[in-house]
Amino acid sequence: MTDTDQTHAEHKPRPLIDLAVSILIPSLILMKLSGEDRLGADGALLLALAFPLGWGLWELAKYRKFNWIALLGLISVLLTGGIGLLQLDTQWLAIKEAAVPGIIGIAVLASTRTRYPLIRTLLYNPKVLNVDKIHEQLEQNGQVEHFETRLLRATYLLSGTFFFSSFMNYVLAKWIVNSPAGSEAFNAELGSMTLLSYPMIAIPSMLMMMAIFFYLWRTIHGLTGLRLEDIMATSAQEPRSNK
Repeated sequence: MTDTDQTHAEHKPRPLIDLAVSILIPSLILMKLSGEDRLGADGALLLALAFPLGWGLWELAKYRKFNWIALLGLISVLLTGGIGLLQLDTQWLAIKEAAVPGIIGIAVLASTRTRYPLIRTLLYNPKVLNVDKIHEQLEQNGQVEHFETRLLRATYLLSGTFFFSSFMNYVLAKWIVNSPAGSEAFNAELGSMTLLSYPMIAIPSMLMMMAIFFYLWRTIHGLTGLRLEDIMATSAQEPRSNK
């Protein structure tokens, strides 16, 4: 195994660290350090932006693993910083907040017209499920077309979660951020909006994603008879290890 392979193998999701670096720390900086007696509005905004931007670039450099969703997150951070530093109308912030998940939702829908629907990348992929075993059982039962229909329905549901996030982001931005961009009050409101977006948007979206995964699992179980432990990706390696 090469050093690159070892680096990739060691890369594991760290949701708590991601949450702290990308949401909690930047929000606290905006709310507590934007005063003129501290960093000032521009200084606090630049420092807050440095955390998620630096974290994303560090992970990309260390693990050599590109993620297009992470790229959208970086673009979102840069756009937010641009609105504050250029002191644009706060209407642009609401539009930006709605645009990022909205674009992802449109991309998910558009992918249904291609050979590679994005749901195969996000949920139905070899890192999550034993895709080969599932497909083999579907072929034996003559349920491949039925499954593809259900998978398409799950794709529509998945796009709905991003459209929900888009709508809620717009509402939250219009509700909370009302002060002129670039001001101390704007930074404080931006921090509050970021903190509130987690319980009001991220958690409901995560629950909807879990419901879609449950729907996918029930579909696979109903069409193949496989148990949950049979279809998870880790079970795909068991037959090889016994040889």
